Amino acid sequence: MLQFDDETTRLLEIVYQGADVTRRRQASFDALRPISGDIIVDIGCGNGLLTAELARAVGSTGKVVGIDPSDTMTKPAIDRCGEFEWVSILKGTAGELPLDSASAEKAVSVQVFEYLDDVPGAIREANRVLKPGGKLVIGDIHLDSLVWFSDDPERMDRMINAWDSHFSERGVSALLPPIMRENGFIVDDIRPVVIVDFTLKPDGLAFMMMQLMHRYAIKNQFLPEEEVQAWLKEQQSLAIAGRFFYSITHFVVCGTKVSELLK
Repeated sequence: MLQFDDETTRLLEIVYQGADVTRRRQASFDALRPISGDIIVDIGCGNGLLTAELARAVGSTGKVVGIDPSDTMTKPAIDRCGEFEWVSILKGTAGELPLDSASAEKAVSVQVFEYLDDVPGAIREANRVLKPGGKLVIGDIHLDSLVWFSDDPERMDRMINAWDSHFSERGVSALLPPIMRENGFIVDDIRPVVIVDFTLKPDGLAFMMMQLMHRYAIKNQFLPEEEVQAWLKEQQSLAIAGRFFYSITHFVVCGTKVSELLK
């Protein structure tokens, strides 16, 4: 599992406000359609960027609850949302939300479910806290959509395989629709967000993944350090030479609660 230490948190603060990640967040925001007075749960709120955007949308007559298990990640969320009295940041997990049953009208989660060991359990928990007719929006990357150029594709494959070990499920977005249907939701829509980078933008998703993958592979000794360093140097050199190419697809799965689950 990726550890969100102070250095990682600083990197995420930069990239999460860049164009690539903003587009992913905006897609979930648009699918959720927040309006004045809504009560919304942000599951895995992280540094609170989406939480704050939802707070502005629902206004003081609404309520937004951000939930995350990481103290390191929620500190910036608390600071960012401090001006909104109708926002609460609580410690909890997707599988055990610290909320009453049928207490929210909408719930959203961005890049959380791919890390969960029990996706059906988290869907059932979202069902529990939502009111009948409530909206659930889940956005996650499908790693099989990754296209990443390298002059050494075998080394690239080894790096990606090492990175895969920090996910519970690399293709969770493809598994979500049947799981949601089996747990009290109608699946209304699935929206793709394609990220493409051919310049290695310093605030881009590719740049963030390179830094995180580099640290993760070395720290966990998945590959020899010299091989990881060579991989990173190659990608930086490709960018300088105008040969860098990276593409990945993030999917936003939208559902509506239609039934209560049996206890």
